Amino acid sequence: MQYISTRGKAPILNFEGATLAGLASDGGLYLPQEWPRFSEAEIADMAGLSYAKLAARIMAPFVGDSLSQDELQSLCDRAYGRFSHAAVTPLKQFDEQQWLLELFHGPTLAFKDVALQMLGLLFETFLARSGGHLTIVGATSGDTGSAAIDAVAGRDGIDIFMLHPKGRVSDVQRRQMTTVLAPNVYNLAIEGSFDDAQAAVKRMFTDDAMNGRFRISAVNSINWARLMAQVVYYFTAALQLGAPKRKAAFSVPTGNFGDVFAGYVAAQMGLPIERLIVATNVNDILHRALADGDYSAGTVTPTASPSMDIQISSNFERLLFDAGGRDGAAMAAQMHAFEQSKAMQLTNMQREGAAQLFTSARADADDMADAMRWANDACGEVIDPHTAIGLHAARAAGLPADVPVVTLATAHPAKFPDAVERVTGMRPSLPARVGDLFSREERFDEVEGDYAALTDYVSQRATESR
Repeated sequence: MQYISTRGKAPILNFEGATLAGLASDGGLYLPQEWPRFSEAEIADMAGLSYAKLAARIMAPFVGDSLSQDELQSLCDRAYGRFSHAAVTPLKQFDEQQWLLELFHGPTLAFKDVALQMLGLLFETFLARSGGHLTIVGATSGDTGSAAIDAVAGRDGIDIFMLHPKGRVSDVQRRQMTTVLAPNVYNLAIEGSFDDAQAAVKRMFTDDAMNGRFRISAVNSINWARLMAQVVYYFTAALQLGAPKRKAAFSVPTGNFGDVFAGYVAAQMGLPIERLIVATNVNDILHRALADGDYSAGTVTPTASPSMDIQISSNFERLLFDAGGRDGAAMAAQMHAFEQSKAMQLTNMQREGAAQLFTSARADADDMADAMRWANDACGEVIDPHTAIGLHAARAAGLPADVPVVTLATAHPAKFPDAVERVTGMRPSLPARVGDLFSREERFDEVEGDYAALTDYVSQRATESR
């Protein structure tokens, strides 16, 4: 399997190369040169597999010859052996049509664990072959940071620098990052929004001065390997609901578009998906883009669902490239114009390509609260604010009654106890395995959000590549 950049100029890489690179050198995002596809019989044959075995089967076409089948299976066994539920991503039923896919049984209680436990092992495996040192630089709106840090803390040959917007993540999210005291972990609280942090990270990847000294890579969903790992739970849920004979729909609370794009990849691989519902909060750039073709960034509004407080969705470029005819030069011109003006109109081809599978919905604070109350009062389920936004969109989708609709539960409700308590009157408790979180020592540095200050911080602490 070979990987190409959405902007057409970066070198074509194999899976190992794309994983270690993260962002392409031309500023684009790596995608497979072609989508692998399973037949209906091959999908039917996946029913009943354990999560780790299913994961290895789904990932194998993307990995190609970068790992043997035995190596891949061993990594999957290790990655998913750390989850607290035997099913890894268990599926629950709300009512006759609505379902909940719990993605928060990993070590940091969020869906990012499903991908990042695997990515950490891939980094370790590939670095052991090639030697040298990897400098991971990432931005987080809450959950990516803790999941990435957990995945690579203490691993040889890796330093991780994680930027989070100061005061804009929950106390649990912050502490899950800042209480990891491993010597290769650096937490940076910066002034500004997640978008500011993400822009600095992306700029660092194309900065010749930084890349000349350090081998920089990504753990954000701009890294293809992370997205690849997220494809698996769409298969496991759909198989339980009758695939390949029966279609399912998925409602995905999203800000950066990576989680829902993994569903798009599953559909390209042959999984029968009726609809992918993109659920946003009031930071609704993705809803406006899919509904009206208007991809224009505004000011980030802080909400009770901070992981979605994003105006520039990194992974949306992958969909625009694939749905728009895979023209790298045109994509580069379109994105460069957007980076200058922060406004873009989707082409007719992009809009029509997206509309074949995607719809979208926007939820305000009242919509979120209503969905949270319905889940608790009618179904006895306590859900977090992000999941509630997904559930609101799922219930409003108006799909035929025979189509099951799966809402992705992206975080444990105890990661957002204040928001949950305000709506339901119940304060969710952290699971016992992380119950001492608030007694642990924190360590992080406050850094100005400008690019020069950030690169200076990293340069003084990172290990130069050999």
